[in-house]
Amino acid sequence: MAICKPAYFSLSSLIMRLFICLLLPLSVALASCSNTPEKRIEHNPELFQKLTANEQKLVRTGRIARGMSKPAVFLAMGNPDQKTSGIQHGKSFERWHYNTMVPIHSYDLAPYYGYGYGRYGRRAHYHGLSFQPTVHYVPRHGASVEFVKDEVTGWSKESR
Repeated sequence: MAICKPAYFSLSSLIMRLFICLLLPLSVALASCSNTPEKRIEHNPELFQKLTANEQKLVRTGRIARGMSKPAVFLAMGNPDQKTSGIQHGKSFERWHYNTMVPIHSYDLAPYYGYGYGRYGRRAHYHGLSFQPTVHYVPRHGASVEFVKDEVTGWSKESR
């Protein structure tokens, strides 16, 4: 016959379980909203139909080519994070800039909590502060696309 022991939950373990229960559905929801060429085509079918066959092929794979229109670049790469314009060789141009998120690894002072069996087999709770590894994401320039007269004339992509 099995004897049921009462469950011992510390406040920290309860908070951690609550955090996991709330974070998991949120991360799944955000992952399903990813911004891909397929999603942009799905949301803008009339824009996609106006493109040439070659542009449609490039857009589906998320690539661009010289001479592509701004709507084609939007469908292939998404909205730019920044736009700049100017004059070069006597012609006005517009440049779309795209950022990428880069992980920055560091150690931060953070609390820790736990429980287990301490000295002489007694139940014990542990807590304190320690340096723990963390990851922060910061935006960094990833790519640029240059337009003259609303057509792609050049692009660049940062290599890591």
